[in-house]
Amino acid sequence: MGGFKRTKLACYTAYFTMSSVFCLPPLLFVVLRNSYHLSYTLLGTLVLTNFCTQLLVDLLFTVCSKKFNPRIIVKVMPLITTLGLLIYALAPTLFPNTPYVGLLLGTVVFSVAAGLSEVLLSPTIAAIPSENPQRDMSLLHSLYAFGVFTVVVVTTVFFRIFGTENWQYVTVFFALLPAISAILFMLSPMPDMSGAGQAQEKSGVKRKTLGTALCVACIFFGSCAENAMSNWVSGYMENALHVDKAFGDIIGLAAFAILLGLTRIWYAKFGKNISRVLLVGMLGAAGCYLIAGLSSGLVFAVIACVLTGLFTAMLWPGTLILMEEKMPAPGVGAYALMAAGGDLGAALAPQLMGVVADGVAASSLGESLGARLHLSAEQIGLKAGMLFSSIFPILGAAVVLVIMRYFKEKPERGLLESRKE
Repeated sequence: MGGFKRTKLACYTAYFTMSSVFCLPPLLFVVLRNSYHLSYTLLGTLVLTNFCTQLLVDLLFTVCSKKFNPRIIVKVMPLITTLGLLIYALAPTLFPNTPYVGLLLGTVVFSVAAGLSEVLLSPTIAAIPSENPQRDMSLLHSLYAFGVFTVVVVTTVFFRIFGTENWQYVTVFFALLPAISAILFMLSPMPDMSGAGQAQEKSGVKRKTLGTALCVACIFFGSCAENAMSNWVSGYMENALHVDKAFGDIIGLAAFAILLGLTRIWYAKFGKNISRVLLVGMLGAAGCYLIAGLSSGLVFAVIACVLTGLFTAMLWPGTLILMEEKMPAPGVGAYALMAAGGDLGAALAPQLMGVVADGVAASSLGESLGARLHLSAEQIGLKAGMLFSSIFPILGAAVVLVIMRYFKEKPERGLLESRKE
């Protein structure tokens, strides 16, 4: 196991630096909107493009996982991240008349790297011999959350000192960090993942297929619940709650990320009964979205936004842990399919929230409600987006209940069948 210590470190640093791909663009939403006159729908489209590109990568690995060499791809992956973020940062320079084209192109490039990280880092960690694989998996995903916190704090301090008009420079800074992961991967051995999943081939095909489908549905709704808030909490606090941007970023997204990371570390040390954890997380997230959308008080709305990080923390990594528990040695293809489900949720939820926010804000209903509640149409639209997003964890809770019953009953049936034989 000692020979893979550097490999683990490479995976951890890659997941840490990959957080900039997910959380830096949302931090720039208001800046880009004001600087380049972009609508919420166009901003949501950047998020949609991000995760749809990842989804395409996931699906390619799901179908053709045996045709790719993970040793080579993992080593190149951080450099692709650097290229994408550099294009994103230089979009106004490369495309002075249509900077949105550069933002879109940069998003596609770094999203390819993000998709590769989702597909390859989790199974790489799972393939490394360990006394506590659940701890390693939870720690991997916790580092993403602490990466988000770091990006938020560094970006906020940078904006305070140098102003939001210099957003390109901080983006270049984060573009250079993945090079650390690339160097570590170049110097690290890779575990053998070629045999993963062979044990599954002997089990019932129907059980494996339905069980995987339920896990994909769970990670889809969990990803929706996490990413709708993580992508919009900064803009929501600034434009719907009229909170100062720096305060909103630190108290909103940074606190959200800290709770995300601390909860994952807590589970890595003390956690058990992942099915129950997933159910509580889904229900808690639904309550937070409802409070954030309905509350007229600033304090309750802010607390609800932040606590969403606590409840959604284990929804993505927890579903992976659940899959590993119920279906041992799932293989790279199964991880790719799970990543596809998560990325699909992360693509759709923020985009749909942006569409709902724009639609309600532009409607006569939004104007009349705004006048009645002494809120702007934009505020009403964003609150409607929050309420709409509560649907995702509610449906996710229903899926978890089905999963709990399915995996509780199926082993018993298998035992009875074996006795009959």
